Amino acid sequence: MKKKLTGPIVLVRGAGEQASGVGWALAKAGYRVIMTEVEQPLMVRWPVCFGTAIREEQWTVEGLTSRRATSLETCKKVWEKGEIPVLVDPQLKCIPSLRPAVLVDGIMAKRNSGTHLNMAPLTIGLGPGFTAGKDVHLVIETNRGHNLGRIIESGPAEPNTGIPGNISGYTWERVLYSPYSGVFRTERKIGEIVAVGDVVGLIEDETCHSEQVLAPIEGVLRGLLWTSTRVGRQVKIGDIDPRGKVEYCKTISDKARAIGAAVVLSILEQGENEEVN
Repeated sequence: MKKKLTGPIVLVRGAGEQASGVGWALAKAGYRVIMTEVEQPLMVRWPVCFGTAIREEQWTVEGLTSRRATSLETCKKVWEKGEIPVLVDPQLKCIPSLRPAVLVDGIMAKRNSGTHLNMAPLTIGLGPGFTAGKDVHLVIETNRGHNLGRIIESGPAEPNTGIPGNISGYTWERVLYSPYSGVFRTERKIGEIVAVGDVVGLIEDETCHSEQVLAPIEGVLRGLLWTSTRVGRQVKIGDIDPRGKVEYCKTISDKARAIGAAVVLSILEQGENEEVN
């Protein structure tokens, strides 16, 4: 039987790739994690995202299961099972009733979309868009490199470079973007190997004009939006990993693990708030 989650409540905004690494680490440490999402999240690496439970009702990432929740009462039952509830609540209407000890903004929007200091006794922002001591208590560095996972107690994270992380010498080349607004359609699957020039999918606009999305490099499709997903212009729709390791498609990334560990450490360093359990 899975161990019940009985620790302090931690609310994580977002349930995408990096936020899921945080939720996984927190739940493993025994915290009562609740994650919030929008009704139709865009998640390229959905196999490792707890937010996939919004679509599938439940989803398991490396032995930990998330479950779509409809109320705070449902959340309590999910914690009893040792699982993570995911609630559709982008406006965080649950906060007054939930009274979380910690709030982590893991939306990764490169900007602050409304998180502020008085939302919880301890608020943490991931990456650019947050300033420790101003709009959140702590910031976790998310930029790959020497400072990844650093806990910032005063000031902002490193500025957004706009350049995807370097993997085996590739940055822009490994990420697939929509050429214009429309519906993304594909018959490809995450885990497939592609060669340069292979058709990964196509974007079809409202006039039924379509344009193919081609693989610019060789590698494994580590991430891909679900087919028939509506997207805007220059939205990330896929991710090719030049290392070609299929097993990486279904496991939490090194970056997400580092960020998750940093969040757990930052909470332990600050001490648990005895008034909110």
